[in-house]
Order: sequence, then structure tokens, then C-alpha cells
Amino acid sequence: MTAWIGATIMVGASAMPAMAQDLLGQPTPGGIGLQPAASPLKHDAIWFHNVILLPVITFITLLVLGLLIWVVVRYNKKSNPVPARWSHNTLVEVVWTVLPVIILLVIALFSFRLLYDYEAMPEPDVTVKVTGNQWNWGYEYPDQAVSEYISNMLPEDEARARNVPYRLAADQAMVVPVGKTVRLLITASDVIHSLALPAFGLKTDAVPGRTNETWFKAERTGVYYGQCSELCGVDHAFMPIEIRVVTEAEFAAWVASRGGSMTAAADAEAAAAAEAAATQAAPAADTATEATSTEPAATPAAAQ
Repeated sequence: MTAWIGATIMVGASAMPAMAQDLLGQPTPGGIGLQPAASPLKHDAIWFHNVILLPVITFITLLVLGLLIWVVVRYNKKSNPVPARWSHNTLVEVVWTVLPVIILLVIALFSFRLLYDYEAMPEPDVTVKVTGNQWNWGYEYPDQAVSEYISNMLPEDEARARNVPYRLAADQAMVVPVGKTVRLLITASDVIHSLALPAFGLKTDAVPGRTNETWFKAERTGVYYGQCSELCGVDHAFMPIEIRVVTEAEFAAWVASRGGSMTAAADAEAAAAAEAAATQAAPAADTATEATSTEPAATPAAAQ
């Protein structure tokens, strides 16, 4: 027994460094936990899992196991050759009704709070329209006037050559600035897809004819991977999502390289305001001209 305990401790100790080296933004080979958090929402989701759900699940499992062992030992045929004839126990029935309700209420208090955080999006800094297609993703930046471009999975040989994860890396990534609130407007062009980004704690369906909304705020620069998590067709496994989180200067340079502008939305608003002002000024000028033309001409006597 002592040797078995010692071996267990050694295995656990040897596994600790591997657990501490979890990869950020992509799956860790041999990992058993959630991906490390890269946004506030994922931090909250991990806390909810580790502090609320995991203890509750452990408590329920141990309680049920203990009850099963107790029933097997206490009420087996050998210990009770003459079976009891009662069929109800009020206290037991009250406990097994009230206790699950209490457990669900505790979970609900924290889950509703987390759900509110997902729904209460801060003022967005960048908006990206994401469209799921069979079988790729389209990204568009309406505020920066970056038109939609299509992101496909990298072929295996190219992924190996770039030393990036095959079936996760894409030929064109979604690019967002670090530390900014990114609003995702998610829809689909054909069937239901689902945008899943584990490092940001997101999983939102892309439904044809409907636009769903979610958000994230990346805490550090880097590359983050996700996938379509809705069975959408024969090539469902080949719809990766690659997000590159860069600095603000790098994001501005990328927008310019795509033919967009960081002030495109403001410029469009200014142009619309100027056009509206010109439209309002035109009737006023026409009215003044008509008033001048309708004044009676001076008589010759008055002129003299």
C-alpha cells in the first residue's frame, strides 16, 4: 500500500509541469482541463466550473456512492433475511426533494450572473460580422470598411511547413486589436454552424436568416484557434477559426492593407451629416430666390 501511494504521488508530481505548460489558444496534447483563459468571460467561466460546479458534482457523486454502499451493506439479504414491510418514509422523501432544489438554486444564482456577463456587452470598439458557409468562414469589418473575405483551412502540407496546427490554422485569420471589446455579429448563409472559441469562452450558433451577437476582449497578443462545433455537413471538420490578436498599430496597418480605414465610420457619418445639411439648405435657398422674384417691380414715378 505504501509503495502504491508513493507511486501515485510521483506520477502526480511528474504530471504537474505538463499541466503548468498548457498551450494558450489551442488544445494541449494530453491535457485534461479547460484551455487557459484569454478573456474576462473565460476567467469567469473557469471560476464557475472550478468553484461551483466541480464541488457540487463531487459532493453529489460521493453522497450517492456512500448511500449505495450503505444500502448494499445494511440491507442485503444476508443482513436482512426477513424483508421490511414498510414502503414510505416521509423524512427521506422530503430530503430527496428539497436537497436537489437547494443545489439547483445555488447553481442558478451563479449561472445567471455569468449569463448576464455574456449578455451585458460593453461599448464595442471593433465589430466583426462572421458568416458561416459550407465549409468556411467569412469575415467583414463594417466600421473600418473592410469588405468580406473568406477564411479556409490550410492544407496539411502547408500547415506542417508553417509549423502550425493542422485543421486549426486558416489561410486568412480574423484580426483584432488587443485589449479592445470585439463585437461579433454571427450568421450563416446556408445551414446552421456554430462558432466556438475555447480560449475566449465562446460558443454561438450561426443561423441562416438570423444574427446572433457575442463579444470578447483579448487580454494578450497571439494566435487563438477555434472550430465549427455544429454538425453542418460532410466537411464539418474542416472549418477552423483562427484569430490573430495584435497591437493597435498592427491592426491599423492591417486595415489599411485591406483597403479600409480606421476612421471609415466617422468619415461616413460626417459625409452623411454634410449631405443632410446641404439637403436642408437647398430648400431654404430656393425659398429665398422665389421670394425675391415675386417682389413687385418699382413704378417709374417711384423710381424718379
